[in-house]
Amino acid sequence: MRLCSRWFRFAALLAVLGLFIAACSTEDDEDASTDSGNGEDTEQGSNGEPATCQGETGDEPSAEAVGGAEADGSGLRIGMVLDVGGVDDDSFNEAANLGLETAAEDFGVDVQLLEPNEDGSNRGDLLRSLAEDDYDLVIGVGFLFTDSMAPLAEQFPDVSFAIIDSVIEAENVSSLVFAAEQGSFLVGAAAALKSGTGQIGFIGGQNGELIQTFQAGFEAGVAEIDPDAEVEVTYLSEPPDASGFADPASAKTVADGMYSDGIDVIYHAAGGSGTGLFESATAEDRLAIGVDSDQYQQVDEGTQPCILTSMLKRVDQAVYSTIESAVNDELAGGVQSFDLESGGIDYALDGGQLDDIEDQLEELKQQIIDGEIEVPTAPE
Repeated sequence: MRLCSRWFRFAALLAVLGLFIAACSTEDDEDASTDSGNGEDTEQGSNGEPATCQGETGDEPSAEAVGGAEADGSGLRIGMVLDVGGVDDDSFNEAANLGLETAAEDFGVDVQLLEPNEDGSNRGDLLRSLAEDDYDLVIGVGFLFTDSMAPLAEQFPDVSFAIIDSVIEAENVSSLVFAAEQGSFLVGAAAALKSGTGQIGFIGGQNGELIQTFQAGFEAGVAEIDPDAEVEVTYLSEPPDASGFADPASAKTVADGMYSDGIDVIYHAAGGSGTGLFESATAEDRLAIGVDSDQYQQVDEGTQPCILTSMLKRVDQAVYSTIESAVNDELAGGVQSFDLESGGIDYALDGGQLDDIEDQLEELKQQIIDGEIEVPTAPE
């Protein structure tokens, strides 16, 4: 009986000791989860808990508006052909049209906007119609105009042409290209800093060289912050099919699957398909990153908290500045590059979710500008 009594007292002591150790372990874990390593509390980094929609609503645009120049362009005729997805794609086409409309207001130029059919098969016909009508400047919005614009530039040497996201070697063609990998690097860094799971997604419109530059920069930015983070990549279409830039339903399906698998931040470079990502992010209470335009400003208040940032590819500025050069009789063929240093590439701050990491992103931005960080243009 005495032996049993001693045994029970010993077991009780062990139980109390176990509770004490567990309590200490929990306290240490809590300290570790809030200590950034420099004595400051932080919620950044992979902690196992998915990042959720924490943005504010109704912010003013963080990006500087296009326009404001003065020049007399009366009598000058500018024609522009959009790519698939339509003028209201909340992305690439919309940004290009904004540059066109603002130039019309500021300079008094006569503008004509054309949209291709659903599969874009009449791109060349629309470009030709503008050239044959003696438009002074004809703009093709997107790399998919390359094959049709190149022969037209040779056939119509007195017409000035401009193409976005491609290079055509001709004296009368202005090739407007963007260092999309640089901006993608910065939003990749932001994604890694905000992700709670270390699982991040990328949705591309078409699996080709151009959109792969977005992927490459994004993956490099994620790895810069968290080498252990994983980036899942999905493309919505394969060349020559370009439907992935105008397929919100497929983008939503892909995003739904990514979020359900533990991914908590997704970046898209898929044009009008991005609206499907935003719909999924809102429903799942997860984060999304926009592209080209400041997409926080293009969604309703219910979705704004889920837009972490947007990679700004200032197509509006490129179109506007090209028209301004034409108005001032300064338009010359050749390559015009838009990058972080020129302001043609940047990232948006709307919603306040980057407030606590903006200094880190600005430091990375300066390192890219100074050449200390060389961002890859092709995925590994």
